[in-house]
Amino acid sequence: MKQLQTNVQSLKGTIHVPGDKSISHRAVMLGAIAKGTTTIANFLPGEDCLSTIDCFRKMGVAITQNGTDVVVEGKGLDGLQEPADILNVGNSGTTTRLLLGILAACPFHACLIGDASIAKRPMARVTKPLTMMGAHIDGRAGGNYTPLAIRGGNLRPIQYESKVASAQVKSAILLAGLFTDGTTTVTEPAKSRDHTERMVRLFGGEVVVDGLTVSVSGKQTLKATDVYVPGDISSAAFFLVAGAIVPHSEIVLKNVGLNPTRTGILDVLEQMGAELSIENVRNEDTEPIGDLTIRTSALRATEIGGALIPRLIDEIPIIALLATQAEGTTVIKDAAELKVKETNRIDTVVTELKKLGAHIEATDDGMIIRGKTPLKADGVEVDSHGDHRIGMMLAIAACITEGTMSLHRSEAIAVSYPTFFEHLDSLLSN
Repeated sequence: MKQLQTNVQSLKGTIHVPGDKSISHRAVMLGAIAKGTTTIANFLPGEDCLSTIDCFRKMGVAITQNGTDVVVEGKGLDGLQEPADILNVGNSGTTTRLLLGILAACPFHACLIGDASIAKRPMARVTKPLTMMGAHIDGRAGGNYTPLAIRGGNLRPIQYESKVASAQVKSAILLAGLFTDGTTTVTEPAKSRDHTERMVRLFGGEVVVDGLTVSVSGKQTLKATDVYVPGDISSAAFFLVAGAIVPHSEIVLKNVGLNPTRTGILDVLEQMGAELSIENVRNEDTEPIGDLTIRTSALRATEIGGALIPRLIDEIPIIALLATQAEGTTVIKDAAELKVKETNRIDTVVTELKKLGAHIEATDDGMIIRGKTPLKADGVEVDSHGDHRIGMMLAIAACITEGTMSLHRSEAIAVSYPTFFEHLDSLLSN
């Protein structure tokens, strides 16, 4: 159990948040099925991304990793080998779902397993369309839960209408589509993050985007390339909120990814009146990057829903904390997808913030938060529930909480941000 720093007087300084988790996963995967040697800089060496590396090594891909530098010796579309061992995806939903898309086309048998959290996350949203393409997949509840066994082979292209706006679903189908004879299309109800589309283009492939429909042709030759991974805006979100709500604060976040399908957190901060500035925007042709400065702000409540939700789904736990410090009632809706993340993030956010005196209630598809509310603790024990984003949200909540607080299962944070507490401490010491 970790004792958290409470009643913080200010946060000041500059930090470089770790590389983007979504892009790090995809760089390894595309590098593995491309021809040649791919180098990845600013890779996120968190547990989830290391699970992706481990799975591809088990399929014969030579990958060297030295901190944030990774080299992948690509095998091409037909070069992966049948793994002699079970592929352990750990806590990573991205590894599980995107890897299934690639394995669907491989003419061999593989078995995927993960931790207790992964065993509860729904996989039919991916296994159903992949089965329609010709893959043979079995698992608990008809292939809806891990462990999953998959035997791939000759796939046929499909035109798929997804019921959820999910980059993982879209990416799994598009990756499988790269191996088919023909054109595979995915249509979503709202636009999800587009890292896979951008990454395929970076590796020399062609992707066609028409509104909410994305198409990819099969049998393209992907060529190795150099990948720079921007700082993860989902990780930056915790310090953006900290800078806005902790008194007398000013935090600069360098080299943060500004992909427009991921910047919903910035829109919300601006709607709520945060003192936020964005400078030095560059690299817009692949993955845009910029520097963010956040200062202590007088915040007002807002409503969050609709097409904005896919652009900030991972940031909702920290946005809920932000809302406790805004004047008025904030409503978060259309976010039922939170129920099938690492935890049911609607329930866990509400449960944990209520321990600190927050006025927050769960709804079927989100939360209602009434502010501005002082947070207080008297030896309160909070719990990450094994969810990295819940753990980081609670550590930031502690900064504005009077009293003493301790965090159970703080080790979960290493999944996406191994240096989180080091970075927090550096802002405290300035």
